[in-house]
Amino acid sequence: MSRRLVNLTLDTLEDLPRPCRGCVYWELDPVAAERACATGDPGLEKEAWVSQTLLEWGSCGKLMYVDGMPAGFVMYAPPAYVPRSMAFPTSPVSADAALLMTAHVVAPFAGGGLGRMLVQGVARDLTKRGIKAIEAFGDAKYGEQEAEAPARGTGCLAPADFFLSVGFKTVRPHPRYPRLRLELRTALSWKSDVEYALEKLLGSMSPETLLRPVRPATRSAGTL
Repeated sequence: MSRRLVNLTLDTLEDLPRPCRGCVYWELDPVAAERACATGDPGLEKEAWVSQTLLEWGSCGKLMYVDGMPAGFVMYAPPAYVPRSMAFPTSPVSADAALLMTAHVVAPFAGGGLGRMLVQGVARDLTKRGIKAIEAFGDAKYGEQEAEAPARGTGCLAPADFFLSVGFKTVRPHPRYPRLRLELRTALSWKSDVEYALEKLLGSMSPETLLRPVRPATRSAGTL
């Protein structure tokens, strides 16, 4: 199984799931978003937002492909580019953080760790750009009253439990829309720890040990 993480561009935008491709929940303020959905072209509005953000700020999303198939995506930007960010009871986003707007893994690929890989891809990108943290608004009641979710737009928020599972910490609690934060040095520290441990292990071994052929273990009766 091959996995490939790429930047969101105007070309890869077309690989978002259909409902997400035409959704402007985050890109417009609540009034403008409602008007675009009622009388305008939300897909065109989303394309315009991505184009402007790419030109002014840079990469604002990642897509994951598994065996060439779009399997998930994440979008992020400074809160100043995200009008909806001021509409939450736990606003505003901290000045030193980028906002992770939404994260989604296509159902057939769920449970394979793609969500964590997407967040780590965002963390690497933002660290290179000098940003200290990622914040997100989670849905603490994700999955409840699903029939009402599309009307409320809550399907555009990732579950709070997902953010907690990949290292975010709650910085402003709320029964429905907590704001969570991930320090970028924390998000990338696991990789540094693994590399350091491997380097230490290899450094403690002599060249003769590294080149010595490994003998297969002898099985004893009763072992598998």
